[in-house]
Amino acid sequence: MMLSLKKLTSAAAAPAILHHSRRLVSPNYITNDKLVGSFIPSKNPSQWTSNRFLDIYQLANKAAIEKERARISDEMSRGYFADFGEMKKHGGKIAMANKIIIPAMAATKFPALEVNFSDGSSLKLPITSGGNGSSADKLDVPKASLLCLSFRGSSQAMINSWSKPFLDEFCSSNETQLFEVSLIESWLLRRNLIKKLLLRIMKKPSPDDKKNVLQRQIVYSFGDHYYFRKELNILNLLTGYVFLLDKFGRIRWQGFGSATPEEVSSLLACTALLLEEA
Repeated sequence: MMLSLKKLTSAAAAPAILHHSRRLVSPNYITNDKLVGSFIPSKNPSQWTSNRFLDIYQLANKAAIEKERARISDEMSRGYFADFGEMKKHGGKIAMANKIIIPAMAATKFPALEVNFSDGSSLKLPITSGGNGSSADKLDVPKASLLCLSFRGSSQAMINSWSKPFLDEFCSSNETQLFEVSLIESWLLRRNLIKKLLLRIMKKPSPDDKKNVLQRQIVYSFGDHYYFRKELNILNLLTGYVFLLDKFGRIRWQGFGSATPEEVSSLLACTALLLEEA
């Protein structure tokens, strides 16, 4: 009786052991001496699709994690104190502005940026002849646009040193546009309710600006601008940045910090050249 029971147990266990050994030596499930995926391929094709999707998701998730780690490392390498230290050295003048216009063939595109007006309406910058994501007529596309970027209120005086001479010089031009953009990255201030409240009390253009053909348009951009900043090589958030764009949204001139008289002359001359382009 005992002998028969042992034979029966051995006979039942043999297929399971054989099947297990086949799983372990199967080349489909061994990579770099590690088991991956399911041991037994499913007979259901939908299960194969699910497994492949899971693998792709894991790879994409791993890439996203590595990308975020690189971002954190980059952000940690530059903080407020590093920006403040630079401000003490050069007062926000991280570089001199272009003396001449950047050739069209060498110019890079300004990255897309969604902005909000104080009334809650939105717009995507830059406005170009390639389309603005709206039904804007080509006649509304400016030949020259001055975009002034600030990340902190302390840089507003720097922005004014560029925008005021530009506005005074081209006040009667209908082929130029001027945008002063405040970029707001605070997680709290980006919440919808807080954002709506802020827009109601935000600075609005003065009545004197509305008398001119060229109007100073004050707009706000809420969100995470890390990759936007990377594209424009913006590091110090305490200073101001100024970009002159052509009708295709290409950066043809740029300035930093507070304007000098020579840099203002260069800005106005480059703008005049853009207005002459066909």
